Amino acid sequence: MEWNIADILEALATVRGDAPALLHGARSISWNEFDRRTNALAHRLRAAGARPDDKLAIYAYNRPEWMEAVAAAFKARMVPVNINYRYREEELAYIFDNSDSVAVVFEGAFGERVDTLRGRLPKLSTFIQIDDGEPRQDWAEDYEGIAAGDPTPVDMGRSGDDLLFIYTGGTTGMPKGVMWRQEDVWFSLGGGGDLLTGAGKPESLAEHVGRCAGGGVRLIPCCPLMHGTGLLTAINALTMGGTLVTLPSRKFDAAELWREVQSKQVNALSIVGDVFARPMIAELERGDYDLSSLAMIVSSGIMFSPECKRALVDKHPGMMIIDSYGSSEATGLGTSVTSASGETKAAKFEVGNRVKVFTDDGREVTPGSGERGRVGRAGYIPIGYYKDPEKTAETFITYQGVRYAVPGDYATVEADGTLTLLGRGSVCINSGGEKIFPEEVEEVLKRHPDIEDAAVVGLPDPRWGQAITALVTIREGRRLDEDATRDFVRGVLAGYKVPKRIFIVEDLGRSPSGKMDYKGVTAKAAHLAAGS
Repeated sequence: MEWNIADILEALATVRGDAPALLHGARSISWNEFDRRTNALAHRLRAAGARPDDKLAIYAYNRPEWMEAVAAAFKARMVPVNINYRYREEELAYIFDNSDSVAVVFEGAFGERVDTLRGRLPKLSTFIQIDDGEPRQDWAEDYEGIAAGDPTPVDMGRSGDDLLFIYTGGTTGMPKGVMWRQEDVWFSLGGGGDLLTGAGKPESLAEHVGRCAGGGVRLIPCCPLMHGTGLLTAINALTMGGTLVTLPSRKFDAAELWREVQSKQVNALSIVGDVFARPMIAELERGDYDLSSLAMIVSSGIMFSPECKRALVDKHPGMMIIDSYGSSEATGLGTSVTSASGETKAAKFEVGNRVKVFTDDGREVTPGSGERGRVGRAGYIPIGYYKDPEKTAETFITYQGVRYAVPGDYATVEADGTLTLLGRGSVCINSGGEKIFPEEVEEVLKRHPDIEDAAVVGLPDPRWGQAITALVTIREGRRLDEDATRDFVRGVLAGYKVPKRIFIVEDLGRSPSGKMDYKGVTAKAAHLAAGS
């Protein structure tokens, strides 16, 4: 059979009924309401002229309407497109145009920005505004009015080939639209079975619905839904019959998070590494929260330090920390589990049988050899990048007749088959002929008791080619000695990996999803170095 996410959600609504599908502050939307509201939105999009494979842009903070718009797009056989709400006019114009979006669901807070773009985007003809308390634009339709419309199912003859786009910024160039078939998304998330192996997958939709009749996890995506980690974990929670809980505040607030975990009996959180974990730990040290319902925290997207994992487990020994290694181009590459009974080393991941590591000249890395290469995943992977055959050819390769997604992360393969992740090759520093991965140095800097966060880049240097340069933020009330900090790094890493300069800054400019803007950090480091 073919698996389509809209079909799964519709079938689950018949058994989940009045159980909550979406929770947001005081709002509760049942599975029955979720089904009716997304049917109505899908009908309206179709009536406005949308056809299969047309694109629906979603431009909002985390809220129930975000996932309703995704589900409605799937029901109407449209392709949902994630819009980064931090983008400015030129970036927004690019992503709307590049994606060929014909419709947009947007929050009122972004009304003026959308208005400035309308004349530049002739394909964008349907505008639906979510009520967030801002005045409604006179050229936009009212989301709630549409959601109260025709609740009947939308019969579209759907397919496993129907698409989902995930636009990802990467480290260089403009955002790229990763094209996922819905069936591949479903199976890459485990397909109702084991994430790494797929074992235990249901044979039919009826079997899957029967398994989920009693409900799934209550998940809070702490990171934005417009980020791959947030979106994919949200899809996974809903397709397993669970409940998606979104935080009311537009900026991450750790105190609010723990209050919501306690009051809504949340079972799972999805975060993006230390940038979320550190304030969560600090708040647990300040406050007293009942975390008895919380069974797991899943992180993906950036490195997650063992120190932060252990600190979270120490605060709540009854849960697991699952560090899921993946990207927008390849999910389920590997996992690293930390619990009260044990933990794995930093950046070490167990992988499934579809994962291999390839040298730059196209050979497979032999386990235990110490050789490094790029990590690739076969099986359920994207079609490629939308309208970008050149980058598609670079990232999606064929080895011995098997197609792999190779996003660009480098790793070594241990003798036991586990991976030790080194970092993204596109930001690799070449200093004195040695390759240094910024993430490795950053993780050591973040272990320093005075450092809150760190970014490492390479600046042009006449002697070394590139000089390792670090920008750090420091903990409140602390001071930092540059020479002593270099000695701290030297005590852990080889001398050639020690930063030549360390600059203290107020903010590293991470995105809401926790990703580092290495281009921006490099420019800031160059400016500081020039003035020193």
